[in-house]
Amino acid sequence: MDKSLSILIPAREEEFLGITIRNILENIEGNTEIITVLDGYTTPIPELPTDLRIKVIKLDKSIGQRAATNLACKNSNATYVMKVDAHCSFSKGFDRILMEDTQDDWTIMPLMRNLHGFDWVCENGHKRYQGPEGPCVECKKPTHKEIVWIGKENPKSWLFRFDRDLHFQYWRDHQKDFTNNLIETMTIPGSCFMCTREKYNELNLCDESLGSWGQQGVEVSCKTWFSGGKVMVDKRCWYAHMFRTQAGFSFPYPQSGSNQAKARQLTKDIFMNDKWDKAIHPFQWLIDKFSPIPGWEKNTTKGAIYYTDNRLDEKIMKLCQEQLMKVESDTFPIVSVSLKPIQFGENIVLPLERGYLTCAKQIVAGLELLETDIVFFCEHDVLYHPSHFNFTPTSPDNYYYNTNSWMLRSSDGHALYYDHRSLSGMCCYRKTALTHFKERVKRIEALEEEGKETGLVKSMKSGLSIPLKEGIHRLGFEPGTHNREDRIDKLGCKDYRSEWPNVDIKHGHNLTRNRWKIEQFRDKSVAKSWKETDDGIPFWGKIRI
Repeated sequence: MDKSLSILIPAREEEFLGITIRNILENIEGNTEIITVLDGYTTPIPELPTDLRIKVIKLDKSIGQRAATNLACKNSNATYVMKVDAHCSFSKGFDRILMEDTQDDWTIMPLMRNLHGFDWVCENGHKRYQGPEGPCVECKKPTHKEIVWIGKENPKSWLFRFDRDLHFQYWRDHQKDFTNNLIETMTIPGSCFMCTREKYNELNLCDESLGSWGQQGVEVSCKTWFSGGKVMVDKRCWYAHMFRTQAGFSFPYPQSGSNQAKARQLTKDIFMNDKWDKAIHPFQWLIDKFSPIPGWEKNTTKGAIYYTDNRLDEKIMKLCQEQLMKVESDTFPIVSVSLKPIQFGENIVLPLERGYLTCAKQIVAGLELLETDIVFFCEHDVLYHPSHFNFTPTSPDNYYYNTNSWMLRSSDGHALYYDHRSLSGMCCYRKTALTHFKERVKRIEALEEEGKETGLVKSMKSGLSIPLKEGIHRLGFEPGTHNREDRIDKLGCKDYRSEWPNVDIKHGHNLTRNRWKIEQFRDKSVAKSWKETDDGIPFWGKIRI
């Protein structure tokens, strides 16, 4: 039988649709066509190539991503269908390779890369990596968009899982265990997958009752596994996906936190409670198949410590506490440590003066009272999105940092993002943290004793005298993030990104100084991810305090 493929592209307000289609045409080698649904564009429709292998369906009113994908499938007569986002690039012959390697009861996808789609370039030649439009951060000159369209070499992803909330997670720690080209994966992202057209319809892989968007990969993978099929990644080919999670540079379909939460709750109810009528396997079968899965260990418990110096504006403190109360429960306890009594979590009061030593002592006190395996560090001036706590550390030998965090200037609502690690975004095994911070207290006390008369201490690097404050600073504030001689321990760190960002509120009374200009940083590499906005933070929108 002559195998054929229809690539289904739902597109709404997609400026890169034409580039994506041209890239596909340049790289397909099989009997392949493209069916794209222009789902109610209100912006100019991008110029599309003229080619007999392209079918275009234009809708005046948007019907949603799932419905648009289904409409494209209804216009296909091919053996296979592949759903693809409208901002992707592909390797040569990806279609031929997937059709050669797949089986009729499989859902399969190529290895995934990140797509470097474009740069912002000013007349002076300064370049800024893709993101929201705006002037050059270096010289403030206007910028124009320069298309690059390169599938980045790293990271490469071919193994994925979901957590107990059925939230998609990368599983890169486990990737090193696989060297063959065809890999079974627990779940997949929703941006690219291929199956037979017959299976697509039989399993209703884009169930419109789940909403326009959200949980696509979980839905597809669960239906494939539980119906007796397999979900596979083919490492012989790749696709690169453009990730757009920034204010002013986000997903073209409307994103609603409540709609996504509804989709997640529906998928949890259908699959975790074994309600899907086409399933031949129970939900636990999939967990057992891929066990051990981070976060699915039966006895792993999570909790948080919350620490405050009681000097924060009451309005900000209340706002942040109310947000944290959304995750506090019997299964997620919070221990608060303050310098004056507060009614939040299980409260400990240390009647001490604010400072670095006091903060370390507060953390130790909280860690000693908390009894969970995993601890999240929560500071009094941070708005934590519930997705921050979905992550589960996999090793007691690392500290883990959520790098999806924006800074908000409380005075005017101006927001700033750059890649960074902060103690307020750290989680790890509680016993690991307790060992670290007990030693930190001893080290700070020794430094203060050494410098109590002269204000000077001896540098571990040079042996020369340095100010006491510098000696404390050289210990570092974020465990595992530096290799100086002064470090507390020799453990490392790893990064993760929550589905939605946290918001670190800068208000003038922060323990560490606030920086709002690149010139204030010794390490100018922060410019690579530097983003500023007055138009609102993803999920949170405009926050006025």
